[in-house]
Parts: sequence; C-alpha cells; structure tokens
Amino acid sequence: MDLRALRYFAAVAESGHMTRAAERLGIQQPPLSQQIKQLERTLGLQLFKRHPRGVTLTEAGRLFQAEAQRLLDDAQAMRARMKRVAEGQAGVLRVGFTSSAAAHRFVPDALRAFRQAHPGIELQLREANAAGLTDALSAGRLHAALLRRPVAQPPGLRFDTLLREPLVAALPIERAPVATSRRARVPPMTLARLCEDPLILVRRPGAPGMYADLLSLCHAQGLAPQVVAEVDRMMTNLNLVAAGMGVSVVPASMSGVHAHAIAYRALQGCDTLDAPLTLAWREGEDSLPAQHFNAMLHARAAAAKVHPVAA
Repeated sequence: MDLRALRYFAAVAESGHMTRAAERLGIQQPPLSQQIKQLERTLGLQLFKRHPRGVTLTEAGRLFQAEAQRLLDDAQAMRARMKRVAEGQAGVLRVGFTSSAAAHRFVPDALRAFRQAHPGIELQLREANAAGLTDALSAGRLHAALLRRPVAQPPGLRFDTLLREPLVAALPIERAPVATSRRARVPPMTLARLCEDPLILVRRPGAPGMYADLLSLCHAQGLAPQVVAEVDRMMTNLNLVAAGMGVSVVPASMSGVHAHAIAYRALQGCDTLDAPLTLAWREGEDSLPAQHFNAMLHARAAAAKVHPVAA
C-alpha cells in the first residue's frame, strides 16, 4: 500500500463515483477501478458497495477513510516541513559560546536577530571554554561556536575573526588607582603595576590564547607575574577578583561586571594585546540553518566595523 493508493481511495470516497474520481485524478476509469480492487485485496476488506450510479462506503470503508485521511494529512505536513528544511527555515541549530564571548553585546544581539529572522529553527545553546567548544565542533555536536582566541585549530574547522576589542585590567576596587580630582582622567595600568598583585587566569589548555599572549608580553618585559589561580571560566575570574583574591585581565566588553567590587582600567603599553571575537565553524557545513547563521554573523560584524556600537 502506498500514498498513491490512499489518494485514489480518498478521491473515490469523496466523489462517490469512479468516473468522476478518475477525471479529478487525471487518469482513466479502468485503471482506477483496478487500483481500488487491489487495495481491497491487500486489506482483505470490501471498502465500497458498487451501484449502477456510483459507489458508497461500507462500514469498513468509513473506518478506513478516517485512517487514510490521517496518513495523507501527515504526508502533506511532512512535505511542508521538508520544504522548510530544504529552504533552511526549519531544523536545529546548535551554537556554543564562551562566557566572555557572550558578554559582548554583538552576541546576544545576533542571536536575537537570528531567532526573529528564522522562527522555525530550534536554537540550542551551550556554554563551554574554547577547548571544549573546539572539540564539540570537531565531533559534530555543534554547528558553530563563538569564542575569543582559539587555543587549537584542528583540520576541518574555520576560525573567522568577527570583531576585536581591547583588554582591560580588572582589580578589586579598593586596590584600583583613582583620579586625583573629579576632572582628572583615571590613569591606565602598566603591566609592571598589574604584576605587583596576584594574577587570576583561565586554566590552560582551555584558556583563550590571549592569556598566553599576556604572559608572553610580561616575560618580554622582564616581569614575573604571580599566577595564584587558574579557573575554567572568565566569569569566574571576575568572581574571584570581586572577592579580593587578585587581579585579572578581561575583554573590555566585560567591564561593569560586579561594578560594586571591581574597577576596570585601561592597560598601558599593551597595544599588541586584544580580545578577538571569533566565529568557529566546520568547513563544508551542509546545514542550511548553520549557513544562514554564519552569513548573518559576518554581515552584522561587517556593519559593526563600519558603524561601531558599544560592546
């Protein structure tokens, strides 16, 4: 039994006449009659009572009509769903992000815009560190990821820099330098001054590569930073800074977290240090929702570079 047989049966049941049903279906009457007889043989049931002026459904035929119509409706709905999938307007999109990437205004704005543009796509979000996101992408558990600087670049993955922003020092508010007057500008922090306090970093190898850049710059300047804690998330950095356990360096877009307990200061002489916002995705990605997502993020990033908005 196939859908064509069900459509033939439904047409005959609705019209009550073989010839009229055949005309409606665009076929000859004898083949239609043979199809209905074959369906009855397959089911072992008489579906129609034949009369000189047409046909009527038997009791079994009426029961079968309800089942057949349900299957035809399901098939039609499935075709409609698959059409939306083929157009990239339905399906699932799995996106990962680091906590520091999500702190940038660009990320929630882009996710909101994607949901509005593609309401039929189920958006599944996952937070992890850069190393975990990279592994999940390689294993096919994610379609895309937003992170800072990648710590590894396995074959088959692409890492596109969308935006860049400066790094800033995060200090317990009681240890932060302050302006000498209300009109004076708060002085920036030097690395030497930063290294006078215990330093809190994201644990390696899951850490963003920008922390490796920070340590390299410290060593190049003859500084020996005292790393007292390595944590899994950049947000945990700030929790510990707020608790007074040390200082850290974070992307500027994270400024304002725990504003009651943390002061954020620009870094002096650290022009080579920055925090990129990176889109990681699989080369040859065949998911249309993922392709739409990647294209949207690139377009929005290009617009943000021309018309910057606050992080």
